Amino acid sequence: MATVPTVITGDGETPAFELFEPAVPTTPLVFCSPHSGRHYPRSLTDLSKLDARTIRRSEDLFVDELFGFAPEIGAPLIAANFPRAFLDVNREPYELDQAMFTGRLPDYANTGSLRVAGGLGTIPKIVAEDTEIYRARIDVEEGLERVEVFYRSFHEALGALIARTKAAFGMAILIDCHSMPSTVRALPSGRRPDVVIGDRYGTSAAARLVAMATSGFSGLGYDVMRNKPYAGGFITERYGKPSIGQHAIQIEISRSLYSDEAELRPHQGFATVRSELRQIFTQMAFDVEREYLRPLAAE
Repeated sequence: MATVPTVITGDGETPAFELFEPAVPTTPLVFCSPHSGRHYPRSLTDLSKLDARTIRRSEDLFVDELFGFAPEIGAPLIAANFPRAFLDVNREPYELDQAMFTGRLPDYANTGSLRVAGGLGTIPKIVAEDTEIYRARIDVEEGLERVEVFYRSFHEALGALIARTKAAFGMAILIDCHSMPSTVRALPSGRRPDVVIGDRYGTSAAARLVAMATSGFSGLGYDVMRNKPYAGGFITERYGKPSIGQHAIQIEISRSLYSDEAELRPHQGFATVRSELRQIFTQMAFDVEREYLRPLAAE
């Protein structure tokens, strides 16, 4: 893997992201946690008007730790250490709001997307649903550097990981790991599901693989929805190409199942959820081997 850039925080330096790999990969599953980073760069905190707790409201709390079992089941996990409030790698590289910057953005920036309008572009304007992050505009060169250095290196590493997995197994199945607030907007029925599985409305992964994930959660008693209210973001869309054996499924887990959302810490349910996730994806890895890999080996 190419050199990983570092994030400079008030406490020192840390790698922008980390890759946890098994000694020997045994499954085409690949896990990604793009929003669980909690190392806040000084270039963000120096410009933020939020206190240390409020700015963390957009974190996918401890999702990297929930899925930390990945190497134990023969799969890699890539996890961002920088926070989503600093840079959102689940967006196009240049979904940017001109009003946030001093200086003009390049013409190729997508300044008119719905996500930019909502304050949730590649460099977010808000955390949670409505809390603005910055007390001043960001220098345009600083903003572009975040994309060129951190965004690109993360996606280069993720793309290489998927390509390496596909070369080894003939297919790759990206599990894009997220969490959602328990206050997520209710569906018309009034439901607030425990888990939302997104496959871009059937376009980012084979139906059989989505069914494996869905039945795994449902079988353990989780209330599961598909694609509503989350169908999958840029990562699922970019890497999910079933026609070439490259699949991507987004998993959203309600934070209340495993954490105290107000205190930003795991609660007694954490160990249970982690154990059950391990069980679900161990079974999925087994089913993938049986239904996809063994028939190929027999040919």
